[in-house]
Parts: sequence; structure tokens; C-alpha cells
Amino acid sequence: MNEKFTEYKQLIEQIKSEAAKRIVGQNQVIESILTALICGGHILLEGVPGLAKTLAVKTFAEISGLDFKRIQFTPDLLPADVSGTLIYEQTSGKFSVRKGPVFTNVVLADEINRSPAKVQSALLEAMAEKQVTIGEQTYSLPSPFLVLATQNPIEQEGTYNLPEAELDRFLLKVIVPYPTTQEEIAIVKTVGKANEIPVSKILSAEKLSEMQNLLQNVNCDEKLIEYIVSITAATRPATEKKQSSKISVRTIQKKDDISRYISFGASPRAGIALLQCAKAKALFNGRDFVLPEDIKEAAPAVLRHRIVLSYEAAADNVSSDNLIQKILEIIPLP
Repeated sequence: MNEKFTEYKQLIEQIKSEAAKRIVGQNQVIESILTALICGGHILLEGVPGLAKTLAVKTFAEISGLDFKRIQFTPDLLPADVSGTLIYEQTSGKFSVRKGPVFTNVVLADEINRSPAKVQSALLEAMAEKQVTIGEQTYSLPSPFLVLATQNPIEQEGTYNLPEAELDRFLLKVIVPYPTTQEEIAIVKTVGKANEIPVSKILSAEKLSEMQNLLQNVNCDEKLIEYIVSITAATRPATEKKQSSKISVRTIQKKDDISRYISFGASPRAGIALLQCAKAKALFNGRDFVLPEDIKEAAPAVLRHRIVLSYEAAADNVSSDNLIQKILEIIPLP
């Protein structure tokens, strides 16, 4: 088994090197997209325009060899434009199904926050159950199925906040940072033609399936699972923490009262996501066991979009990342 883990560690490094031909820097983004691919989850990339979010998604679609479609979300987009619809054929007098662009392996939902909730809700069934209902029939989506969405955090005109139910279906939310000075020099030298640089197809649906199966063989100690549950429980209001966590609420509040900043916390789905992402990080390092550091490293991207902040948090300029960092400091390592 150790040889298998070493083999896939080398494959992952090869994928990263291939992506780096087009994408300068952004190591966290590259690793996060890889994590989503291996865990079979969806990812939301948030950053200002021009940070290669769309390029990163398209590059990974090419490297993976999976079928890829792009949906440009706009205010006038309709749910049928995403999932598909029934079309009446006058010659036969019957309805036929026209499947939407969601019927593919990798969906790029570009600028997802530009469409209203009724359009975003068209993705809910697809993201959660990997199926789409059109008329009276339900159709399974291809396997694997991944939604890689991008959004711009600075624009207010013509944008809509994503519903909490949709946010919770994203495995990860990654904040795409500005490049360093040296990275930006390298980017400017490409004169905006990075997308023309060829990349090789390294992955396949079969190899990706093997990696996903191998992920299940990564061991996680019972104490670490309790640690994960303690982290997710600490994001919830005090009344819920008393019921679901072994960590005393009084202990947490004694060091720093963070509960007043949280309206709603992470669900058990977040704990499952945190375990899967921690296993992926172990796999990236060629290990068949999870370390506490894997959990701490994965926590911000898994939890930041699952915490609903209170008005007091906005007044005190406290972000979900601030709260996650405080929770990781408060809860003792196993």
C-alpha cells in the first residue's frame, strides 16, 4: 500500500507541475482544485477579476481529460439554460428532452453570483444528488461530476448572494489572493497568452476513480475524528455546542467569547468534508494516515462559507476566517 501512496504522490506532483506551465503561483488554488477532484466535491473560487480563476479551472479540465462545459451566469439566465428542459416537437406531437450543459463531468459556473436564486437553485439537486429532474423524469449525471464555480466579491451591481443551502454544497471555498511581485512579473511576461500554452492530459476518469478509492484507505484515528467534531461544534451557537461537543462551552468562552459573532454554524456535512480533505492532504504527502496538521490546514476552506455571521461580527469587522483561526487556537490538539 505504501508503494501505491508513493506512486500517487508523484502523480499529484506531476499534475501540479503541468498546471504551473499556465498558472503562475496560486499553489493553494491548484491544490484545492486537486482536493475537490479527488474528494468528488465542488469548489467555489472567490477573487477579484484577473487572478486566473477561470484559467485554472479550464487547465485542470484539460489535464484531467474529463468532459468540460462552461456556463456564464448572467442576470437573464433561466434554470432551463442550466439543467435542461422539455421541447415540444410539432411533427411527432410529443415532448423531447433537451439536456442542459450540466450534463458533463466538469462544469465551470463562471461568475455564479450574477444570476438570481431561482437559477442557482437549478444546481442544488445536481450538486447534492448528482441527478437532474426534467419534467417527470430524473436523469443521472455523468461520473465524476464536479462544479467549479467562480465569483467576484467586490461588485455589488447585478450580483446576488448565494443561498446558504447552495454554499453548504460546496466542499471548499477558496479565496484567490493577489500574486507576489515576482509572480506578477512572470505573469506580465506572458502578455495574457498563458491559455495558449499546451498542457498534457495526465489524469483520466479511471485513474481519478482509483485515487478516490485509495482515499478511503487513508486511516484517521478516532481521537482525530473527535477533534474534527469538536471544531465543527465550536462553530455553532452555545445551546447546540452543549449537546454536540465534548468541549466545554465555558472553556471556550472563558478564553474568548466567539459565540456572539455566530448566527448559525457548520452542519455535520462540514465534518465529513473536513475528514475527506484531511485525508486528501495526507494522500498528497504520500501518507496513509491523517495528522492533526492536515485537519488544521484544511479547516479554513471547508468552514469559511458554512458559518453565518451575526450583525455584531459585521459591526466589529470580524470575518469567518478570524473565528476559524480562534477556534483552532482554543480547541486542544488530541
